[in-house]
Amino acid sequence: MKIAVASDHGGYKLKGYVTEHLLNRGIDVIDLGTDSEESVDYPVYGVSCAQAVAFGKADLGIVICGTGIGISIAANKVRGIRCGLCTSVEMAHLTKQHNNANMIALGGRTTEKDLALKIVDEWLDTRFEGGRHQRRVDMLDRL
Repeated sequence: MKIAVASDHGGYKLKGYVTEHLLNRGIDVIDLGTDSEESVDYPVYGVSCAQAVAFGKADLGIVICGTGIGISIAANKVRGIRCGLCTSVEMAHLTKQHNNANMIALGGRTTEKDLALKIVDEWLDTRFEGGRHQRRVDMLDRL
């Protein structure tokens, strides 16, 4: 499995922890930046990560900005992306189980490291339920 990760300056530190965690799980990581806490524009990084997933360069994506809100909005502008902002383990579970999210967003300023890593693990370890949810995911993909 290959996961693309990207952040703006507000998510840079958490991106480092998430990247290290993914590597420790034996997952290949494509780090799409940013590379410091110097101010950058989150839409650039959200779209870059989403395009990596949408175009098949990565299987999944994780984006991080200060709150996760702006970068998730940017990612969701790319056709074929279903990026859920996750602030709890339950949200991570449901965003995969019901929405088959191929990306998640985290808040670097709003989510503690340990919780963020639990969110990542839950999202990765949960399987899409299909069934009635497939019809809804198909509807999203046609938008």
